[in-house]
Amino acid sequence: MSKSFLIAVNNVEDELIVNRSRFICYLRPCESIADAKLMLKELQQLHPQASHHCQAFLTKAADDSQGYGFSDDGEPSGTAGKPMLLALQGGGIGQVCAIVVRYFGGTKLGTGGLQRAYGGSVRQALTLLESKIKKAMVHKTLACQYSQVDDVLHLLGQIEGEVTSQDYQQDVVFQLAIPIEKLTLLQDKLQTLSAGQLCLTAVK
Repeated sequence: MSKSFLIAVNNVEDELIVNRSRFICYLRPCESIADAKLMLKELQQLHPQASHHCQAFLTKAADDSQGYGFSDDGEPSGTAGKPMLLALQGGGIGQVCAIVVRYFGGTKLGTGGLQRAYGGSVRQALTLLESKIKKAMVHKTLACQYSQVDDVLHLLGQIEGEVTSQDYQQDVVFQLAIPIEKLTLLQDKLQTLSAGQLCLTAVK
């Protein structure tokens, strides 16, 4: 991940009615295809009488062409999942899954009507979605003496880095996740702290 991007942080449920058909849109944070499948299964159980459970999801940034998927779930091809996906991508928030549960109201909407209803349902729900910035992180290893641990952790806290693992042996070996834009700053501060002894190295 080489750049920071917005991700979803809350659950949304929102309803749109078009010609007596109910379109209930659910939005949830989603980091993987497994998350999206789990959400779909849950909503299929929650709405067993619904006509369709259509889905679109982004597992990466909204503008990343790799991490997405969609399903029309029996609606005419291209009328549900794709418009939902385009709405999600247009929302600019990544790591989110949308499922629109449709209860058929007796009036056929046609392909254009379906596209507008499914896309519109997601766009309307997106106005309720909250987001935060997921910072681009780089992973590094740092070995230090026991006496330097408190100073290292203090510096790490200043740049909003994270310790992903630690190994206490003769020295202390930290595996670190560091915001990319703060990497040079941290390296400079470590050099100053240790008179050039402490150095970030690549993860083995």
